[in-house]
Amino acid sequence: MIFRAATGDDIPAIIALLADDELGAARESSDPARYLDAFQAISEDPNQYLAVADDGGRVVGTVQLTFIPGLSHRGAWRGQIEAVRVHSGHRGTGLGSRMIGWAIEECRTRGCRLVQLTSDITRVDAHRFYEKLGFTPSHTGFKLKLS
Repeated sequence: MIFRAATGDDIPAIIALLADDELGAARESSDPARYLDAFQAISEDPNQYLAVADDGGRVVGTVQLTFIPGLSHRGAWRGQIEAVRVHSGHRGTGLGSRMIGWAIEECRTRGCRLVQLTSDITRVDAHRFYEKLGFTPSHTGFKLKLS
């Protein structure tokens, strides 16, 4: 198993991972063309890293990292972990823990002093998972959907 930067060829597998649960199934599309602009923007931004877990050429996990400069915490950079997904056939194998550990190390390598993430309020199992890895539910998140 290796963790590597995603390529354009990985987009269909990433879309499948994003859609492989109740929440994702309702909001994702199976049309890769809708994701190409987003992938292009991510690939061109040095503060973005879209990664996949590659098991012998098969994408079995994905995570997006965003590196955020800020003035608070004495000018500390933050690593934002987003869109964590593990293929249903690999859940419960420790891959999620390894992937988050890898993501934290990437943030550390980039000089981040804080790693943060959000998780949908309905994903109770995910909350337990992140707390087990040392994350604390220290803030309440808010979102505003724009049309």
